[in-house]
Amino acid sequence: MKRILIAIITLAFFAGLTPFVFAADVAKIGVVNFERVLKESSAGKLTQKDLRTKGEEFQGKLKKEKDSLDAISKAFEREALVLSPEKKREKEREFRIRVNDFKKMQEDYTKELRRIEIELINKMQKDVFQIANEMGKKEGFLLIIERKTAGVIYMPSKVDITDALITKYNAKAAKKE
Repeated sequence: MKRILIAIITLAFFAGLTPFVFAADVAKIGVVNFERVLKESSAGKLTQKDLRTKGEEFQGKLKKEKDSLDAISKAFEREALVLSPEKKREKEREFRIRVNDFKKMQEDYTKELRRIEIELINKMQKDVFQIANEMGKKEGFLLIIERKTAGVIYMPSKVDITDALITKYNAKAAKKE
């Protein structure tokens, strides 16, 4: 009888502690949408503006070169009837070289613009992740993940810390200026 009583008391004791064990520490998880940070933060908007400006500069140079090629083409068409076959071949060859140079220029500008974009986004991502790390430590997050990279399909809105991160990132970016 004594054993049964001790077993019941022990069982009751552990049964009574079970809710405390499961409720001891709730895992605090945060999700950040980097695309939103890129679009909505002041530094992200500045980055997009810089990229647009550089792209427009490259487009202006390309348009100028294309206009020059069009002028050369029209001049060649006018002169084609009066040129000797040798001169005609030479002009065609020069024109093809200029067209190839134009195509190469287009490729180079596209690569350069992409390189600048990657460089600026990587710098911004480094800053955002540093702020997320600081937030995680200060606010006791168990885990902070990036929405797209982690493949998050669903999350409650209270888990999204993007707004708080944008606010802190804007404050940090304002201090740099």
